[in-house]
Amino acid sequence: MKIKALGHVVLYVTNVEKIADFYRDVLGFREIARQKRMAFFSTGRTHHELLLIEIGEAHQKSGKLETGLYHIGFKIGDTVKDLKNALLDLKKAGVTITGGADHNVTQGIYIKDPDGNEIELYVDISKEWKKNPKILLNSPKQLHLD
Repeated sequence: MKIKALGHVVLYVTNVEKIADFYRDVLGFREIARQKRMAFFSTGRTHHELLLIEIGEAHQKSGKLETGLYHIGFKIGDTVKDLKNALLDLKKAGVTITGGADHNVTQGIYIKDPDGNEIELYVDISKEWKKNPKILLNSPKQLHLD
């Protein structure tokens, strides 16, 4: 397996409106989709390079979730076969798989590095986001790699 690109960063934020407006209005990042608790940004290179997910002040104060890095996504290929091969490599290396998801335009496997940072290793499976960026707002589905 080989990393092809740093695909995206996902941040937990307390207030998606405030933080999304900052990334859009102050930093000039192009917003491509937003709904109640999520905002997606892209330079156009890929479907999203930044995703903000609102956890709210209550979660932050309760200690259940903290603002900051949720996970980083590394693109490892363009086919489901690439993802299956990566899964085999990870299992051979003794890496614990913490999850998997079909995000409609990507499919990914989730792992943690030795320090506990979450990583998504994903492949692009569709370019539909170029015509319809709102597809990113669709709920993920269970990943089936069998």
